[in-house]
Amino acid sequence: MKRISILIFSLVALSFTSCERIFMNDDENKDPISVFEYLWNRVDQQYTFFDIKGVDWDSVHRVYRGQVYEGMSDDSLFRVCGNMLRTLKDGHTDLFSDFDVWSSDTILYNMVANSNLNSEIIRLNYLTLNGHSTGSFRHNAIRDGKVAYIRYSSFANDISDDDLRYLVELYKDCDGLILDLRQNTGGADVNIHKLLSLFDCHGQALYTMQTKSGPGHNEFTTASTAYAPKKSLLEKPYDKPVAVLIDRGSFSATSYFAICTQAFDNIRLFGDYTGGGLGMPNGGMLPNGWKYRFSVTRSIALDGGNYENGVPPTVRVLLDPAATSQGIDNIVETAADWIQQGGLIAKK
Repeated sequence: MKRISILIFSLVALSFTSCERIFMNDDENKDPISVFEYLWNRVDQQYTFFDIKGVDWDSVHRVYRGQVYEGMSDDSLFRVCGNMLRTLKDGHTDLFSDFDVWSSDTILYNMVANSNLNSEIIRLNYLTLNGHSTGSFRHNAIRDGKVAYIRYSSFANDISDDDLRYLVELYKDCDGLILDLRQNTGGADVNIHKLLSLFDCHGQALYTMQTKSGPGHNEFTTASTAYAPKKSLLEKPYDKPVAVLIDRGSFSATSYFAICTQAFDNIRLFGDYTGGGLGMPNGGMLPNGWKYRFSVTRSIALDGGNYENGVPPTVRVLLDPAATSQGIDNIVETAADWIQQGGLIAKK
């Protein structure tokens, strides 16, 4: 089993179109049928989650090939190709033309329809109007100063070592901390590494990753293992209870962070399933110049689970309308109860 760093995330996407452009024949057919077949075949040979998504790609071909015909307009072909890609239900799937961009609506739907966060309640009653802002974090002490609440809204926002040290020092007398990652759609993998460095890191395994290696749906490279940092950022790793809040809007890098928590004894997940996104995207160029991307890797958690459809919480709890009507976030309260009870919930 090969060894990799979790920094591999961004490396997979770097070869987006360059190689395919080199080998593309200028005389290659650019008619609608050829373009459609090219895209269907690329997905057929390189996409990683047909089994997990429950997609019969041959059936998809039969449905959408019938909608493609000679002489159809570019915008009509673009819609057919986008609708075909939509069947993957993968937020890492996109199609780019010079006149439009199609992106999977999976994440938007999860964020809007399955949101497990009321931002107004958090701002007013947990962060409060006198809450604190340190770098990319919004934070405050709740439960009479006994529990730290830290909101990190996007892994695209940089994290500094000094900010992390400051937060730990500020809340050193708290019983534990809540890290709210709800509606965090992902971002830079380096920030996963930064957050993990707060805890008991000693180079332990985090998960394994495989890349599509052949045209068959089950052809993958040998698994490579991602490891935690060799040591923690702090002289004494943070070992108090940590409750990480997730929901269906927690995607990509947030899902990776969620599966990484399996390697740490003091961290539990609260809320709803994440939105998945545990496949790294790569892509290329169609004969007519349009660009595409979709997931070409798969990642397996330490417990053996493939959580592309969503990382499960340790404790599943959804927002209670009766609580929110009173300005209470019952997910935060459940997590705070766990922390003040000494973090007694066993991992699944």
